[in-house]
Amino acid sequence: MNTTNKILLVTGGSRGIGKSIAINAAKRGIGVILTYNHRKEQGEAVAAEINQAGGKAVALHLDTAAVQSFDHFKGQVVQALKDNWGRDTLDYLVNNAGIAQRSLIKDTTEAIFDELVNVNFKGVFFLSQTLLPLVKDGGHVINISSALARVSFPGSAVYGALKAGLESLTRYFAKELADRKIRFNSVAPGAIDTEFGGGKGDKAHRQQIASAVALGRLGDADDIGMYVASLLSEDSRYLNAQRIEVGGGIMI
Repeated sequence: MNTTNKILLVTGGSRGIGKSIAINAAKRGIGVILTYNHRKEQGEAVAAEINQAGGKAVALHLDTAAVQSFDHFKGQVVQALKDNWGRDTLDYLVNNAGIAQRSLIKDTTEAIFDELVNVNFKGVFFLSQTLLPLVKDGGHVINISSALARVSFPGSAVYGALKAGLESLTRYFAKELADRKIRFNSVAPGAIDTEFGGGKGDKAHRQQIASAVALGRLGDADDIGMYVASLLSEDSRYLNAQRIEVGGGIMI
């Protein structure tokens, strides 16, 4: 009989930061539902890794740009909760899934713009709206933002602006869900050395970015995953409507 009494749903859990969040949450005894989009094998491998280590995890498919699929996905979550944990609620939701931008303003097409909006903002809004009835009163929702909401790098204008919007949206959710005591916070990673958006560039470029970080290095997925997992406890019970940048002191 599984004794886990807290359940997390994390989107984009097949690699990078999302994978680290899932694994580090499981290490803390939290049951995990993780989602993948194009990487089914990777998503299922993360769930298998958690299960083999003595935790409990399930991988489900989700396209966060496909708002019309969210009701069906909600049904899958309800079934997964019932089958694996014998319950019908979540404790934590981490909206991590996203796509990066690598285009200057002059080269950004409407198609690029719309895709970025659909995944990084619209999808987060409507997925949260859909899943909130499953989140326990007193639960915690964390939206993964970006240091690019605060600092500006060429080629990330729409992405950065959307993340700034997401941070504002997080506060609005906190305000409107206050009667249910559900907390909403955003965590903003700095320059993280993952494959997100082709992030593993050439050595010189990576060193250049690292030189702008007070700690003198790029972050890695666990720098974020471990921190987010640490917020999934009563230790953060009075943290609400906040933006927390985890970037080693980038451009300070």
